[in-house]
Amino acid sequence: MNKENEKMYVSVKTGDPGAIGLLGLAMVTLVASSQKLGITQGLSYVIPWAIFLGAFAQLYASVLDFKKENTFGGTAFGGYAFFWFGVAICWMIKLGVFGAEIAKNADPKQLGFAFLGYFIFSIFMTLGATRTNKVLFTIFIMIDLLLIGLAGTSFGIMEEPMHQLAAWAEFITCILSFYLSGASVLNTQFGYEFLWVGKPMDFFVKK
Repeated sequence: MNKENEKMYVSVKTGDPGAIGLLGLAMVTLVASSQKLGITQGLSYVIPWAIFLGAFAQLYASVLDFKKENTFGGTAFGGYAFFWFGVAICWMIKLGVFGAEIAKNADPKQLGFAFLGYFIFSIFMTLGATRTNKVLFTIFIMIDLLLIGLAGTSFGIMEEPMHQLAAWAEFITCILSFYLSGASVLNTQFGYEFLWVGKPMDFFVKK
């Protein structure tokens, strides 16, 4: 064989990046839900966690998942990473970081359409999650409810019930994400299912 035409494929083994991505999701939803539930006030101290944990940690996990040829994990972490980048910027606009004029011209309904778009994205990711594990599938269900609540609030539809739906769905997302992040680490570390996550579901498996 002509050496000029030879190709070399190198396989690089890496650990599962899901644990750090889920930690990022858990941390940002913990801080953000505390504000929605009225336990804390304001958005100033939510923004750093949205950027560094919600966005960068999940983006890092996304890149590693794509390198592992995990299309589902890479798309999920990457998609929600950019969601938190966008949300953080919107909060900064609301707080007047970019000036009073841009804050004055912000239309909450545009944010509602963004949440609606992410709800559509989240629906097919939820279907894909049936082939992962039951805890992750439940996290996606909670994210679906969170996005419904956020969209409803932004569109002015049953604002208080929708706000409460978003707040509690986000808090449950936080608890489940902490759990699954811990399970990802400990199940690997101990070499057996130290924390239950549940087997994939066969709803859409072709028989």
